[in-house]
Amino acid sequence: MANGYYTGYVEGIQDGTVNPTTGVLKVSLVRGYTFSAAHRTVADVTGAGGTINGTSAALTGKSVTGGVLDADDTTISATASAVNHGLLLYQSSSSAGGADVAAGSQRVIAWYDTGSGLPIQPGTGPVPVTWPAANPKILKVG
Repeated sequence: MANGYYTGYVEGIQDGTVNPTTGVLKVSLVRGYTFSAAHRTVADVTGAGGTINGTSAALTGKSVTGGVLDADDTTISATASAVNHGLLLYQSSSSAGGADVAAGSQRVIAWYDTGSGLPIQPGTGPVPVTWPAANPKILKVG
């Protein structure tokens, strides 16, 4: 198990296909997945055995300061009672925002399955996601 960010996230920031401040960011509960920094889309994650078990609404209060991504805490509604979930952070829209695009175009940003409260063992219903208040907050790059 390992937390990490996807190399495609940094490439996407550089080429403009990922924008954490204007794009719609979401977080999903995922089980049965082994992190690979080479994965680029949500379809890559599910194609590698990951099963999505609930997704948050669009993250609010997003900010990027000094390479640190932060947003308001959120809630995911788990659809099944199952064990060993990690959290998948991704951009569900185009870099300009708007409606969700197909899973093959939703750009993955980061994976979390290690740390306080991880992996998550949800029942059905709401699962609170509380981002750290201190660096690295959601994610620090650089």
